[in-house]
Amino acid sequence: MDQKIDMNDWERRSAQAWAEIDEYYARGEAGEADFRARICELAGELPKESPIAAFERACAWDSTGHSDRAVPLYEEALEGGLAGIRRRRAVIQMSSSLRNIGRVEESVVLLTAEAENYDPDAAVLADAVSAVLALCLVDVGREREAVSVAVRALAPHLPRYQRSMANYARLLVEPDPA
Repeated sequence: MDQKIDMNDWERRSAQAWAEIDEYYARGEAGEADFRARICELAGELPKESPIAAFERACAWDSTGHSDRAVPLYEEALEGGLAGIRRRRAVIQMSSSLRNIGRVEESVVLLTAEAENYDPDAAVLADAVSAVLALCLVDVGREREAVSVAVRALAPHLPRYQRSMANYARLLVEPDPA
């Protein structure tokens, strides 16, 4: 028999668990295992096919240094229809994990597509997409493009020189026709 879950309460308890992660880290590997168990317990309250449950489990593995265990769960969450800001977080975090396990070319492909995918619900994470993409580009030997991505992301936050920095970022990858 399926029980209806109060998602507001679930989100509150999940946020509380994540807010306490440093307390678990302080206890070393045993604490990290306890943290993963806590997140898995929370995820277990959701329907089995819930992409949010897979995402939360992935985050727990990822946050405790197990990128290899996180990637398949991120894939499951994305394939299951994860949406909004969690979807963008999954792409960013999975790409970072792929980079950590030596699958950096896949990260570049995912993040390049994500950078072109405007989602107003997840726009707040656009700079995070750029930051991880820049790291991945460096790892594949595309340093000029990496600097371009980073400067382009930084430019709107500068109190001055925004237009100039955006232009310089463009010129790093598109030579000036003059």
